[in-house]
Amino acid sequence: IYFLFCLSQTKDPFALDGTNSAGLYVGIMYRLKSVLVTIYHCNMIRIQETTENNFLIEISPNYSLRGWSRVIFLGSLAFICLAIGFFFLFMGAGLILPFAGLEVIIVFTCFFISFRWSQQKEVIYISYEKIKLEKGRLIKEKSWEEFRSFAVLEVETDQHNSKQFCFQSKGKRFYFGSFLNEEDKLILKNELSRIITHLNTLSPGF
Repeated sequence: IYFLFCLSQTKDPFALDGTNSAGLYVGIMYRLKSVLVTIYHCNMIRIQETTENNFLIEISPNYSLRGWSRVIFLGSLAFICLAIGFFFLFMGAGLILPFAGLEVIIVFTCFFISFRWSQQKEVIYISYEKIKLEKGRLIKEKSWEEFRSFAVLEVETDQHNSKQFCFQSKGKRFYFGSFLNEEDKLILKNELSRIITHLNTLSPGF
């Protein structure tokens, strides 16, 4: 509230002149956001060379709440809503508590759907000879494997000008990375191109 008040009292909230506290706050948050974006990129796409010329790429959706952070956030939200409901109950407004409980249930349901969606994971194994794609959440649900010489990486653009990745082999397409944002898709495209170009330069037997 104090930040919004200061922001409403200044004509240039982004001016870092040493006296404008709102501008200083925005400047710090902007720089912090840049750092967080870099961290998210590292978390959404993990690339490692397990053995020589054998690459593993893990892809997962962008989400900020993980592990105990989810429990603490939802627990705090439920505690505040129910505490307000019980307060009004003791004050004689008994109808507030049922609606507070309903609000908690709806919020928990929405977060459950969101958390389940964020559990998606896709793993790509690339070696000189083969390509393997696995999809699932907590366990592997789908798997596809093909000789690399028979598979082609394609990057398509849909009607919304969004990139779509797929491996094409024997007339079939196997899509992946649809949940990534455009910045992560660009990173994935560059990394896949780098790995495939490197493997294509190797002689048979490596």
